[in-house]
Amino acid sequence: MAEKLLLVAGAVCAALWNAIAAGQTYPVKPVRIIVPTSAGGLNDLTTRAITPKLQEQLGQPVVVENRPGADTMIGTEIAAKAPADGYTLINVFDNFPLNQFLVKNVPYDAVRDFTPISLLVRGPQLIVVPAQLGVKTLAEFIQLAKSKPGALNYATAGAGSSSHLVAELLKSTAGIELQPVHYKGGAPAVTDLLGGQVQLMIAGFGVVLPHVKSGKFIALGVTSLARMSVVPGAPTVADTYPGFQTLSWVGMLAPAKTPGAIISRLNAEVNKTLQDGEVKSRIDALVYEPVGGSPEVFSKWLAEQTELWGRVIRERKITLD
Repeated sequence: MAEKLLLVAGAVCAALWNAIAAGQTYPVKPVRIIVPTSAGGLNDLTTRAITPKLQEQLGQPVVVENRPGADTMIGTEIAAKAPADGYTLINVFDNFPLNQFLVKNVPYDAVRDFTPISLLVRGPQLIVVPAQLGVKTLAEFIQLAKSKPGALNYATAGAGSSSHLVAELLKSTAGIELQPVHYKGGAPAVTDLLGGQVQLMIAGFGVVLPHVKSGKFIALGVTSLARMSVVPGAPTVADTYPGFQTLSWVGMLAPAKTPGAIISRLNAEVNKTLQDGEVKSRIDALVYEPVGGSPEVFSKWLAEQTELWGRVIRERKITLD
């Protein structure tokens, strides 16, 4: 019996030592961050804003790999099935915990198959329409939509993304009908909005603000409770519908069972990165705020977002199958 106890104790000590050693030596080769959307969207832009500084701090190349498709599930499945060694990470956004409500047979479990590292950024969204639509205010758009029930389309950065679900929340709140058109990220959605193939988009500022400033998009409203200085002429949606407030976000995860020492190292380095002056300037340009914090803070955020938007999905009977 004593021998067995010694063997167990020895195994536990060895495992603990290996975990500590992993954290001390990690990384010894390049790290890849999967972005499960196309280049040019806010997840991609956020990832590329932090990568140079993170690479400097880790002392190894950090490679961004865009793997869009099937509303982010292709890239996410790749990350879920990658070795849990800290060399494959994934930056996810709004729809990450929500595909389970939208699609049957999702090839991964958002809770079981991943370990949170850090919530990176979050911020409000901007409601925009192409200038050629001839609409100048949210009230005018709602009037137009009511005059043509179901005839207008809105663009999303992917099913379950904030650009999808906030539009559904707006539809419900305003009593209008619009048809969703899902894209593999924000950039291709913006392209079609510029061309007039779709008539509205609700997106993070970073992908649409340049086109508002150029006059190609009209900003109808912001989803924060207070007006935003970067679009002084745009009212809040809450001015019309009191209490209306939503946030988009980006966060970093690792495959489940990644050693705790590696998660701690990555969390510490990400938090340092988010405090870097140059990184903060890049994030500020996207009209996001850096968040950071512990893996537990990110886990709590994921649970809150899952509950909030899961309820909207059920109430609106949204499905992609």
